[in-house]
Amino acid sequence: MSAVAERLLSVEEARAGVLGAIDHPVGVETIATADGLGRVLASPVVASVSLPPWDNSAVDGYAIVAADTEAATEDAPARLRLIGDVAAGAAPAVAITPGTAARIATGARVPPGADAVVPVEDTTPLDAAGQSGPRGRDATGPLPATCLVHRRVEPGLSIRRLGSDLVAGAALLEAGRTLHPAAIALAAGSGVPQLDVHRRPLVAVLATGDEVRAPGEELGPAGIPDANGPGLRALLEAAGCEPLDLGIARDDLDDVLARLRSALDRGADAIVVSGGVSVGPFDVVRTAIETVGRIDLWRVAVQPGKPFAFGTAARADGSPALIFGLPGNPVSSFVTFELFVRPALRRLGGRRDLLRSADRGVLLEPVSKSHGRRAYIRVVSERDDAGTPRRDEAGRVRVRLAGGQGSHVISALAVADALAIVPEADDSLPAGATVALWWLDPT
Repeated sequence: MSAVAERLLSVEEARAGVLGAIDHPVGVETIATADGLGRVLASPVVASVSLPPWDNSAVDGYAIVAADTEAATEDAPARLRLIGDVAAGAAPAVAITPGTAARIATGARVPPGADAVVPVEDTTPLDAAGQSGPRGRDATGPLPATCLVHRRVEPGLSIRRLGSDLVAGAALLEAGRTLHPAAIALAAGSGVPQLDVHRRPLVAVLATGDEVRAPGEELGPAGIPDANGPGLRALLEAAGCEPLDLGIARDDLDDVLARLRSALDRGADAIVVSGGVSVGPFDVVRTAIETVGRIDLWRVAVQPGKPFAFGTAARADGSPALIFGLPGNPVSSFVTFELFVRPALRRLGGRRDLLRSADRGVLLEPVSKSHGRRAYIRVVSERDDAGTPRRDEAGRVRVRLAGGQGSHVISALAVADALAIVPEADDSLPAGATVALWWLDPT
């Protein structure tokens, strides 16, 4: 271990040490654009086609020559002869000349000769005998013989021009972006069938402790259910990783070593171990990490989560895997994951946005913490009936404690929607104090 690890590291020092161990993201794979939700782009996306690929109608109506309506009014409409229909998905079979029009559907290609589309609401259909049909939005049924246009129409009305959204060859999405539904629609709509994305980092999860039991297993006289294993695997999935379950290891060096080596042999990009990283008589995880690899930093001035460890170990191909040693208490495990593991895995997965969204809050009740450590208090925001956080006149979110702040209190963690940050220099803060917030949104 380096000399700096002999003292409590600041959050920034620890995070910089972790991120500095990542030389490059994981590898790239090609997937269908439709399968891209939540994936991270490894290369930019460029439009294959222009959108729209040709001039098309923005409404249901009639494709016309705008000059034919120059003198049209409600009481003295222009009369145009209809020469056909233009449907979406088919090339126009007609060409518009002065005095003629074609009925056209929304999205259909504008026929040659037309320079405007008049909405059906501004027209009245006439049959061959000159009898008028109903005025309104209905353009269904047999093609009328003629139509009346009750207004002057400017050239270009209701036409979506070729390339007015984007032009073929335009850069659409940058590398490092996480794909959401609108981004997928953009890529697909611009004719891109496949995307180069980073593969999901494979991250092994190991819970440790003689007292830890799988949920539902008989507890016996001194057992506790495993919250960390399932919780960490859920956090990994939410962070865009592929979890690998290593089970629950006893407080036994050989058992821990065997599971760590199994993860390395299986090519895990990272290993997250909960428990056994402190200095108790049965804490063997630090020794196990140093046996398979090295520890680069240990212990951070944070509450909860001081006994945090980080290092690396070689995989079968010689490339390094990240190893995180998290505290055994569930809340400490969660907080140190948020502070150090999640940002590292996001960088490993090719993302550029590493940290949670930050905000300002105002405490509705006093808080206290240990001296010299930065505290991450689990809080819940006040919200209105629409679910929007309430803010005071200074724009601060009103927050109160989510419950007990002990490192074992999972119930408060489960209802918290943010972490309120209390600086190292403050042993307590009164109600009304301003705090920085980290929002705990799912992504």
